[in-house]
Amino acid sequence: MEFAEVVRRRRMVRNYDPDRPVPPEVLERLLEHAVRAPSAGFSQGWGFLVLESPEDRERFWVASTPEGGGMQRWLTGMRRAPLIVVPHANRSVYLERYAEPDKGWADRSTDRWPVPYWFVDTGFAALLMMLTAVDEGLGSCFFGIPPQRLESYREAFGVPEAYHPIGALTVGYRAADHRSPSLRRGRRPVDEVVRRGRWS
Repeated sequence: MEFAEVVRRRRMVRNYDPDRPVPPEVLERLLEHAVRAPSAGFSQGWGFLVLESPEDRERFWVASTPEGGGMQRWLTGMRRAPLIVVPHANRSVYLERYAEPDKGWADRSTDRWPVPYWFVDTGFAALLMMLTAVDEGLGSCFFGIPPQRLESYREAFGVPEAYHPIGALTVGYRAADHRSPSLRRGRRPVDEVVRRGRWS
């Protein structure tokens, strides 16, 4: 598929065919592409939790959704996804990398960072997985883990404190889906969001 077509087809998919697992070779491509994402100082401070078995996926939904259930309409379709990947960012990897001699920020202060690149870079990796899913004929959805559920999520999967989940991705073959009401807002045109030369 042409790259422009991949970009055009990318959307948040919230309902999946539960009887069609993600082929192992496609999962491997998702992960191989994720680790090709850019990262500040080539720190690569990310970690990915892959959940394929029905037991692991159910444990994820129970641990990460409010009241441990998540039976609202949109989550009903999401729970059918045969694959969940949780991308995590590790800030300490970046602070250590930038304390090395070629960078020299030996104080390891987060104040030196204009934005938390550990989150930005892990987000890049997540987007590469989403685009790969489209290219492979699958759909995906990126969504957040509610802050009040982070501890139960960590406990359920033994996630070390240094790794912060930036969200989660469901991946699978699309099933009939409800369009998000948010889409009624329409896509903002390029000339409304781009400034050339100066802001005003």
